[in-house]
Amino acid sequence: MKEINDSLFEKEVIESDMPVVVDFWAPWCGPCKAVGPVMEELSKQYSGKIKFVKVNVDENLETSQEFRILSIPTIMIFKDGKSVETSVGFKSKSDIEKILVNYI
Repeated sequence: MKEINDSLFEKEVIESDMPVVVDFWAPWCGPCKAVGPVMEELSKQYSGKIKFVKVNVDENLETSQEFRILSIPTIMIFKDGKSVETSVGFKSKSDIEKILVNYI
């Protein structure tokens, strides 16, 4: 799963031809550490269908503020350059998969 920064967000997410799951996280966030391995697993499982990236909110304030990330972990799904789904807080693998199937 690729970690991106403010300067790559447009290219990697907004301009992507496939749906993109963005995991907004921080290294000090306990629930973020729990969801990280789940996101890694899902990124492998959905490789070629959905792109997965992560954004460290502490290091990328511009993107975090633009999308009003107030709590983490926050997972946002982008399709055709637009945010189509937002989920705040820890979610299990099956809960995330229930959301993802709508965007394949």
